[in-house]
Amino acid sequence: MTIALAIAVLGVLAIVFGLILAFAAKIFEVEVDPRLPQIQAALAGANCGGCGYPGCAGCAEAMLAGKAPVTACAPAGAEGAAKIAAILGMEAPTGEKMVAHVMCNGGCNAQKNFEYRGVKDCLAATKVCGGDALACKYGCFGFGSCVAACQFDAIHVVDGVAVVDKEKCTNCGACREACPRKLITEVPYKQKVFVNCSNKDKGPAVAKVCANSCIACGMCERTCKFDAIHVIDNVAVIDYDKCKNCTMCAKACPKNAIEPIPTPEEKEKFKAAQKAAAEKKAAAAKAAAEAAAAEAPKAE
Repeated sequence: MTIALAIAVLGVLAIVFGLILAFAAKIFEVEVDPRLPQIQAALAGANCGGCGYPGCAGCAEAMLAGKAPVTACAPAGAEGAAKIAAILGMEAPTGEKMVAHVMCNGGCNAQKNFEYRGVKDCLAATKVCGGDALACKYGCFGFGSCVAACQFDAIHVVDGVAVVDKEKCTNCGACREACPRKLITEVPYKQKVFVNCSNKDKGPAVAKVCANSCIACGMCERTCKFDAIHVIDNVAVIDYDKCKNCTMCAKACPKNAIEPIPTPEEKEKFKAAQKAAAEKKAAAAKAAAEAAAAEAPKAE
């Protein structure tokens, strides 16, 4: 009887506490907007932090609250942004795809002040001897901090310098945050021509530290027919809105600082074309001067 009574008492207590808990859950229930899980499902799920929020859940909450744009999750891409816009009853955003690009092509061609043998981390390298392992204080260390930060296998160190695979890149921004020298920027996916140098020192000093550096000679600027490239702070800068990807600036660059790097044959062909154009212009000017001289006596 004692055992049966104890079981009965426990059963009653379980029912009472269950009812209390159910009542409390109903009273203190926090309603969740049904759109929140839908938005989170449309995100990439990488929890990369590139959006500036604590994971995808935080990003979804910010989007629902109107604190973050529907394009905040770069890895989700245009398709994900369009789904989120539909969930929120907004128009799908427009705009071209952007990817990361490393503005350096020094790598093995860059001079070293000393052989760094510390922790293979770019930030750590900046703390050793003032970060002067590389003679170029603007160059890529090549230790792969950006590679470790990328969750999409979209960036690797090749010949001593980081290189982005734009087909895999989601423009999440993790590599940009990881680079202590801020050499990684976002560029239009369609862009094919890049100035792969960030050194702002003057030409003679730059030439001493890297074979592939921009020396601010202005050849690219004078060659471009679209006013799309200019030397700013001693380094060439491309205006991607104006650039037609014609690659003429790359062929004109004497230091191969502009991608795509032309072949020797392309360089020679370019020089021959430039020489022929100059000769034609000079001949036209000479003919015009002779015609003017011939007309002068008649006018008298």
